[in-house]
Amino acid sequence: MRREWLEKDYYQALGVDPGASDKDIKKAYRKLAQQFHPDNNPGDEQAENRFKEVSEAYATLSDLEDRKQYDVAREAVRRGTFTGAPGSSGPQYVRIDDLGNLGDLFGGGMFGGLGDLFGFGRSNRPAPQPGRDREAEVALTFHEAIAGVTKHVDADGRRVTVKIPAGVEDGARIRVRGKGWPGSAGGTAGDLYVRVRAGGHPIFERSGADLKVTVPVSFTEAALGADITAPTLDGKVTLRVPPGTSSGRTFRVSGRGVATPKRRGDLLVTVEVQVPSDVGDDARALLEQLRDLEADHNPRAHLGV
Repeated sequence: MRREWLEKDYYQALGVDPGASDKDIKKAYRKLAQQFHPDNNPGDEQAENRFKEVSEAYATLSDLEDRKQYDVAREAVRRGTFTGAPGSSGPQYVRIDDLGNLGDLFGGGMFGGLGDLFGFGRSNRPAPQPGRDREAEVALTFHEAIAGVTKHVDADGRRVTVKIPAGVEDGARIRVRGKGWPGSAGGTAGDLYVRVRAGGHPIFERSGADLKVTVPVSFTEAALGADITAPTLDGKVTLRVPPGTSSGRTFRVSGRGVATPKRRGDLLVTVEVQVPSDVGDDARALLEQLRDLEADHNPRAHLGV
């Protein structure tokens, strides 16, 4: 529980009723945050203070547990006879049957908790509270994730510039310090965590820093061996397919994958033997000769058939 909860009406700050839904609260905040954002009101101190006010209100009301405690605290005080804010010169009372619940709610024993709550035996200045973290998402193309890029993301109505490092993977979280919700009473702002959603590629597939690609080869290339060309991120590479290569065999080309801050990945080339669907008379005659030569070879012998 925070002392300022007893002093500030967060629902009024956002212009919503206490029974407003989470959707209505978020809608109200986004509208006000855009209206009073410092970027839209340069040099306007009043607008800046209003922006901080609505941000603080939304930080509490958007958190299910914080909102619940805030509502309970406000209702307990409303039903009692507490008058005057902490530190005021006026009388401060609370109904006796609320003491136990308030003591439990605000932590510690009855006298210690209420002493902190109403300012007895301690400075009335509220303790600094750090702001909560924010969450946002950013969509990247395959090549943006590979090369790195600077993006602007929307964090609850606030435009934040985020530098995406080269080689970032889909699903990664990037931390931007100090771009979360503002703290209260001089507390530090929270952080912004940006979730990366990286797009795919029609040819390549990523596996960490490695790239995978499937390259078709002909029956004769696989049987007799050949030098074939495979695509890379920045061009092409030639690799040797040895005689007798089976479909599905993978070859590793070192250093031709994704460059990350930690290492440069490899290119994994998987060959796929393609059988022609239309065989001419001359080719058929040659294949029939090959079949006759292989008459004594059973490739399924190890299966017992």
